[in-house]
Amino acid sequence: MRLLITADLHYNHPRSQALARQLIEQINALQPDALLVVGDTAVADGDALETCLKLFDLPGPKLFLAGNHELWTHGPDSYALFTHELPQRVQALGWHWLETQPFHLTDQVAVVGSVGWYDYSMAAAQLKIPLRFYQAKISPGAAVRFSQFKYLLDDPEPVPPSALEIIARWNDGKFVKLGRSDPQFLTERLASLTRQLDELRSTPRVIAAVHHVPFLELTPPRHGDQWDFARAYLGSVRLGELLLRYPNISHIFCGHSHVPAEAHFGTVHAINIGSGYRNKTFRLLDI
Repeated sequence: MRLLITADLHYNHPRSQALARQLIEQINALQPDALLVVGDTAVADGDALETCLKLFDLPGPKLFLAGNHELWTHGPDSYALFTHELPQRVQALGWHWLETQPFHLTDQVAVVGSVGWYDYSMAAAQLKIPLRFYQAKISPGAAVRFSQFKYLLDDPEPVPPSALEIIARWNDGKFVKLGRSDPQFLTERLASLTRQLDELRSTPRVIAAVHHVPFLELTPPRHGDQWDFARAYLGSVRLGELLLRYPNISHIFCGHSHVPAEAHFGTVHAINIGSGYRNKTFRLLDI
């Protein structure tokens, strides 16, 4: 059996859609036995998600994970979107909603997954940006320029002059409305993932997928302060710590950062797929 894993198709993005179509045509030609899509297929608003998922012409199981972009909405509630609307829409197309239910590829092999999330544990320490800016998803330099964020500069905790030169923002702050903090949402996702992994303890082999990055070793190299601001939102070391507690996990796949990377942790092979806006890729895994 061949499992094909891809991520970050970003089908709704004009710069990305043609490349996503090309990749899907390639996948359809390969006819893998099962497909796993690890988040950021398309935003939930509109019909781009359905349009993209319908392009896959495969008879075998198709497993779906949401990424942060699926939680982007101009509506009021990303959490309800994630917990109710998205599962129904995905399942109506014949896809398996992996977030809440593992999938058994064989009697011996199961796939488990989660969107993951972030708690700023991967923030670049050398930037010396106070936590409140990461929580607001706006850099100090950008807070100077946007009046609605100037309150962040009134806090007595000092901001280094070098941080005021960083002008960046993370768009989850505009489009994701969870009704809880990022660390709280991550804790919920970890609890759900733990329950599922505990149920799979007797399964000889487990393949895990998380959209957000679970290990620092799978994050991109430094790319300047503007880009390094975004490292806080790449994932969480708590994800990796949880996954490595289960000895039956053989592979861990993630996406999100758009930069490919691999690492080994004992018998575990961890892979960042590395798809992005300007390039699309996949991995094949023999089961």
